[in-house]
Amino acid sequence: MAAKCARTPGESCVPRESCTPQEGACILRGVNHAPGESCASRGVVCVIGTLPGAARERRAATAGPVVARRGGGTAHDLTGAEPIGSDAMAAPIPKAELHLHIEGTLEPELAFALAEGNGLTLPFASQDDLRAAYSFQDLQSFLDLYYALMTVLRTEDDFADLADAYLTRAREQGVRHAEIFFDPQAHTARGVPVGTVIRGLARALDAAPEKHGITTRLIMCFLRDHSAGSALRTFEEARPHLERITAIGLDSAEVGNPPAKFREVFELAREAGLKCVAHAGEEGPPANVWEALDVLGVDRVDHGVRSMEDPKLVARLAADQVPLTVCPLSNLRLRVVDRLADHPLPAMLDAGLMVTVNSDDPSYFGGYAEDNFTAVREALGLDEETLRALARNSFQASFLDETTRETYLKEVDAHVF
Repeated sequence: MAAKCARTPGESCVPRESCTPQEGACILRGVNHAPGESCASRGVVCVIGTLPGAARERRAATAGPVVARRGGGTAHDLTGAEPIGSDAMAAPIPKAELHLHIEGTLEPELAFALAEGNGLTLPFASQDDLRAAYSFQDLQSFLDLYYALMTVLRTEDDFADLADAYLTRAREQGVRHAEIFFDPQAHTARGVPVGTVIRGLARALDAAPEKHGITTRLIMCFLRDHSAGSALRTFEEARPHLERITAIGLDSAEVGNPPAKFREVFELAREAGLKCVAHAGEEGPPANVWEALDVLGVDRVDHGVRSMEDPKLVARLAADQVPLTVCPLSNLRLRVVDRLADHPLPAMLDAGLMVTVNSDDPSYFGGYAEDNFTAVREALGLDEETLRALARNSFQASFLDETTRETYLKEVDAHVF
């Protein structure tokens, strides 16, 4: 996606997601709009379609400079967004982001900058060509591009830049706390040591409270389409760094890779005092959610939308208040639902489930945390108090200490829409 527009509200400019010359999708609003129509969420006007050549030039002018400060732990300046509280937009409700893959925040601008810095050539002629590749038929077609693109991540600085770029955007989206997934096996398979990944991410996360006003936790995920033995080896490689890790998780292709396959590594993690989460019930059946609960002993279920197909499972999740980290725009892009209006989020809330709203892999799926809140508000007709309940759930479901959690909950309760 292109960088957010930082120009004066009402001035012709390019919104975050480019539009076709005929009609485009304004991802911040989650609805189609014609070229030239005001994008209310940012107070800007889409001019692609009326001025395609000028729009392309203006996108380059508004995207913001790429500043690679090597050795300092600061990031590429790629956001170009208006700060929270500006006159152009109401401040988003404070929230925790609990389902966020840091590799899935790699925007085309940063991907090209890192590739250049590492002497690599991406198989795309331009940033626009790369954006055009963000069209997925299913989870696997997304994963193919996802893993191919992360080859630009090589050094501690790369991982620090990646995390800092996300945290900059997250602050603008009202995120006050983020529990961030990373996939060590995707990097060790390329010869990047686990320690390089963790130290780079940790450098940005350590600076986040002061620099961005965001507290963080780090969650190490295992790729379920790899072997159980690979997960065990990865855990041992990461053991010297466990003080930086709050939880382990399980992600990647769900079909054909049930949670029970990873029983042993989850047992090791619990013995080491780590929390446990797992992706289940996204493209896989409700049986995967049962296994995540009863075999892996997870504290949270990531996604879990297909739980609604099993009334007994719904009753279990509601009775135990097991958090479900739902990702609406991801579900739309990966064809879990055909239309956002068909998303089961309202039914999940009506069933008494502890649901949170998150962005998953936002650079690929068209929206960050507040973008997902905006999309479900408009597509599902959620009122302000339902949005407040979702924000409260996000902190309740987090791995925060109680004092910090209560501080954030007070912020949510005091928020004025």
